[in-house]
Amino acid sequence: MQSRGYPITAYAAANALGRDTASVLAGLRDGKSGLRPAPEETPFEALCGSVEPPLPEPPAALSEFDSRNNRIAQLALADLEAPLRAAVARWGRERVGIAVGSSTGSMLEAERVHAQHRRTGRTPAGFEFVRHAALDAFVHPLCVRAGIEGPATAVSTACSSSAKVFASAKRWIDMDVVDAVLVGGVDSLCQMTLRGFKSLGALSSGVARPFSAERDGINIGEAGAFLLVERDGTGPRLLGVGESSDAHHMSAPDPTGGGARLAMDRALAAAGVAAARIGHVNAHGTGTPHNDAMEALAIRAALGPDTRASVVSTKAYTGHTLGAAGATEAIFVLQALAPGPIARGHAPPGEGWTPASLGAAPVDSAIDLDIAHELRTGSHEYVMSNSFAFGGSNVSLLFGAPA
Repeated sequence: MQSRGYPITAYAAANALGRDTASVLAGLRDGKSGLRPAPEETPFEALCGSVEPPLPEPPAALSEFDSRNNRIAQLALADLEAPLRAAVARWGRERVGIAVGSSTGSMLEAERVHAQHRRTGRTPAGFEFVRHAALDAFVHPLCVRAGIEGPATAVSTACSSSAKVFASAKRWIDMDVVDAVLVGGVDSLCQMTLRGFKSLGALSSGVARPFSAERDGINIGEAGAFLLVERDGTGPRLLGVGESSDAHHMSAPDPTGGGARLAMDRALAAAGVAAARIGHVNAHGTGTPHNDAMEALAIRAALGPDTRASVVSTKAYTGHTLGAAGATEAIFVLQALAPGPIARGHAPPGEGWTPASLGAAPVDSAIDLDIAHELRTGSHEYVMSNSFAFGGSNVSLLFGAPA
């Protein structure tokens, strides 16, 4: 039986493509990469998906929570303030929850404090780890800004963090804990991730080229992305969430794609949608040789050898935004659905679209999928977005067109 699902009534994003949702989607549709040189303190050359400055300062009441992560969150949330106020007014403060993900949190601030402590033996006056550098340090400011008093949680499962929060939101509404949930994720650039991926030999020497025969690694990015999921309303529908944990390796994917396929199978089963009806897949598609090969196997196994779904990776637009990737790419994949009210202004009425998978040509001959090299117009009824993380934390999200 097909799931009725829950509508996504609004969304907002900020990343390397733009400082607001309209700019982000315009850049995606136009096929523009937002990658820039890495921060100047990076001891090697690399391209990153950084958010263009300046970042807004927090209001005085939240100044003690100031960090780059929270500033990106504040920037991204701006387009959602009116829909959030409407949801709180409709359902009540205690019936709206927050489930958000992050991989690095405010690690940048922790790095700077650590560097100062090594130089001087002292931490900066007023620094408090829980408020300035903890993984969940952006949850309280979000609650305050949104006027939300329902359950609030932060999830950290590396690159699947802000995809897993959709499962939390769905469970909370299913169980009648809340009537609406603000889901999303935020991650900001820091040296831990840049140097860490460099040490793994996973950074690309240029712009990442997912699924290409010439791919050589990833770019790291930062972003904020939020979506409002409600019990009822108008918008594309969250139909199914599939989760798995294959625990194959701390940083390498299972080459068989077994765990990734299981997540997709579970999303299809939860939604009650046949695999053949999936028209578009936003792939995790990092651009590393092992990840893309694994995911191609998993997609064909889950959707069938005759699948005609178009497959795209958007990592070359924004960089891999780690804990913010799941929510960022959920917004991206919604553009392929027949537009509802929240999508108007970003696409012609009644027409969905699929972005080009930048840098994919020439596609690896071992990847037997329909990789979209150019922008494609046309709407799909059902779409899927994949997020796979270190340690084998896999999530697949399945969305449907507005009811």
